[in-house]
This record gives sequence, C-alpha cells and structure tokens, in this order.
Amino acid sequence: MKRVVSLVPAGTEMVAALGAASSLVGVSHECDYPEEIRCLPRVTTTTVDPAVSSGAIDAAVQALRAAGRPVIAADGALLSRLAPDLILTQGLCEVCAVGDGEVHRLAQALDPAPTVIGLEATGLDGIWQDIRRVAAALDLAPEAEELIAGLTYRLRRIRPPESPTPPRVLCVEWLDPLYLAGHWVPEMVEAAGARDVGADPGAPSRRGTWTEVEGLRPDLVLVMLCGFDVPRAIREMEEVREPAALGLFRDLPTWVLDGNAYTSRPGPRVVDGAERIRAALEGRALSGLGRWESCHG
Repeated sequence: MKRVVSLVPAGTEMVAALGAASSLVGVSHECDYPEEIRCLPRVTTTTVDPAVSSGAIDAAVQALRAAGRPVIAADGALLSRLAPDLILTQGLCEVCAVGDGEVHRLAQALDPAPTVIGLEATGLDGIWQDIRRVAAALDLAPEAEELIAGLTYRLRRIRPPESPTPPRVLCVEWLDPLYLAGHWVPEMVEAAGARDVGADPGAPSRRGTWTEVEGLRPDLVLVMLCGFDVPRAIREMEEVREPAALGLFRDLPTWVLDGNAYTSRPGPRVVDGAERIRAALEGRALSGLGRWESCHG
C-alpha cells in the first residue's frame, strides 16, 4: 500500500472516499474529515490565528504576503520521517495549502522522491478529473469511476424541473472584505435549480461591495464563509455593521451554510453542499445549514 501525505483537505477527502483512508500517513492542520484521519500527524502549520475576526485574518494574510512569507508552511523534517510515496497539494489558493513550488522542493529533497499531485479543479468536471488522477496514483481507477458515477447521479437527482425564471442566489464567501464565491460554487447553485448572480462558473471568487450586491437583485442570500462552520459564520455575521449588508440579511431569505465542509473544498462533499443549497431554496434546514433568523434569534 502506498504511503500518502495530503497537504490539502480536499485531497484527504478524495483518498478517503476512494476507500483508501488507511494509506494516509500525514495530513494538513486543516484536515478534519473523515473522523478516522483526525489522529494522523499534521504536516502543515500557519501563524494566522483562525480564532480572530475575518478582517483580522485577511490583514494577517496580506502582511505575510507583503513580507514574502508563506501563509501555510510544511514541516520538512516530519515529511521526511513519514516517507510518503505520494504527496497531494494544490495551487489554486495559497491561503488553503502550502505553495506548489515549496512542495516540489521538499519532495525533491526526499530519497526516494515521492510523486506530487497538485489538485487543479476550478469546476465540477475538474473535481472529477482530480479524483481520477489521485485514484490512478493509488491504482484505484475503477473505484474512481464508481465514486464519480454516484456523485453525478446525486447531482442529477437534486435538480428540479427547469424554470424559466430560476431563483437568483447570492453566495457570500467572505465578509471582511466581501468576497463572492466562484469556481465550482456557481455550478453547485445551478445543480440546485438556481442562478448564481455573483460569479460565473469556473471564475475565481471575487471581491465586491455591498452596494454592488444590492444591484444584483438576488432572491436569496447564502453565506458560506471559507473555512468556517455555521456557528463561526454566525459570529462573523453578528459583527457586520454595513447598512446595505444588514438590509439584505433582513429583507431577503438568508441562509448560513457550513462553508468549511461543503463549499470551500473541491472534493466529493461539494455534492452534499449542492443538496443543502437545494434545501435552502425549499426552506428546509439541514445539518450544516440554517436560516439566519432562526440561528441569529
């Protein structure tokens, strides 16, 4: 069995979904799913305190970038001791994983040098391709096709009958500063039978203003803060003082989704996220999804 170190939660979840969780020998400090991986050595660290406000987190990240320091660092000595055959990383977001160049440098210092796979997905098809690439490295290609078939079947089952006027949904990924969710999220919204008015499929998450957001005329607001579960997102929302934002939360159906579990990670659980987006459109609370008024009140 190959020894795998995953430096990104999506990679960890892919390996587990393929039935190979026992091959994991090390994970990132952010990996928290499934339960059986929580006891594994943590190969990454960050100096950014996740307990501070979203504004303070953003400021800390910007300061590290300005100083030329990594947001997330890997423990090279621990990596050497773990002696992986395969390292999983990604290059999409330097806030979410060790820089791709640093991972390759660390890998080349090992003897023998492990294979490095960088997850590349910016949309749902890319996620399926990343699953296939990870599976091929683990000699689990048939398992990948079975997993992807199940995920795509679930997505087809979510979609309601076509509507000439699908609901207009605003997906908020970060509150201070305001970011609107992009990449695979617009496709998740489409799978749930709605239209994402803040971003196009595959496009990066983008910075916006609350005044601009008002002009997008959403019918429903989904707050899915990157890396935050529902209780943490609620705490962030309670600190918002921008009148335009407060007006949206008050006047429109506003739902809080566990962004850490269901929208931030380009892995198998994006389908669980799409199911929860559909539930929000139908007015149904689920685990990891709550109506703002109910949560806040």
